[in-house]
Amino acid sequence: MSLRTLRTPDDLITAGLAPPEAHAALTAVAARYATAIPAGIADLIDLPDDPIGRQFIPDPAELTPAPHETNDPIGDDALSPLKGIVHRYPDRALLKPTLACPVYCRFCFRREHVGPDGGVLSEAELDAAIGWIASHPDIAEVILTGGDPLILSARRIDDILTRLGAIRHVRRLRIHTRVPVAAPERITGELVAALDTETPLFLVLHSNHAREFTPAAATALARLRYGGVPLLGQSVLLRGVNDSETALRDLFETMIAHRVKPYYLHQLDPAPGTARFHVPVAEGRALIAQLRGTLSGTAIPAYIQDASTGKTVLA
Repeated sequence: MSLRTLRTPDDLITAGLAPPEAHAALTAVAARYATAIPAGIADLIDLPDDPIGRQFIPDPAELTPAPHETNDPIGDDALSPLKGIVHRYPDRALLKPTLACPVYCRFCFRREHVGPDGGVLSEAELDAAIGWIASHPDIAEVILTGGDPLILSARRIDDILTRLGAIRHVRRLRIHTRVPVAAPERITGELVAALDTETPLFLVLHSNHAREFTPAAATALARLRYGGVPLLGQSVLLRGVNDSETALRDLFETMIAHRVKPYYLHQLDPAPGTARFHVPVAEGRALIAQLRGTLSGTAIPAYIQDASTGKTVLA
């Protein structure tokens, strides 16, 4: 069992997740994209290309972009009026207080920006971002994303949520995170207390395979539930990870078993070097069609595609 987060080619080779002859290729990938595989995730990987390993172990293919791929596939940069804010919809805004994550997904659409050097917004930058939200009365919902907001301290999260909750026109809050499955030890009583807000708040869990729901993840999710935090689930349709009726059924049933409502199944965003994960839309629609009528409607998310102009419902 690994006792620490794997971050370097040497770490991956020592853990048996990459062969020694891959060192040079992995070093080239590491020069551009961050790697972090927490101990609990590493212990789930049986083979480097299994549904867990495929999501998190770097691959030389990441340095070969396809013609249709772009550094900013859903237009975050063009829609950012100031650092830490993305404004795509009239009534919603993203707030990105950090660009660091507990685990780095090899298919991430923000992979050009996230990483341990992404840091957090400075006090002045956070003040400016929250001030921007306060000065835009059409913003009814603020979505904390990143990076992963829940790698911040409970005190920091409490401060951000309190300040957002004090803005009269902000009526809903949302947090998108992988922490409950990737770093469940961070879901402490102090953090759950910070999420107990007067303003309605939803936590959206990112997970892509049923095996991510370990006993430790189950404990973290139960702690959130008992703290009264509503839980939604978000996934990405990924080749070699969940691109079968059985894998999706198991994922959505497992979410429901942990009281997580499947919310969105995303079509892969075309970030550079992610083509090996691509599943054609027609295939995704067929998978959703196979689930309808044989799986409870409560367990079937909306299959959607993101773009700079907004979301398109595919099925």
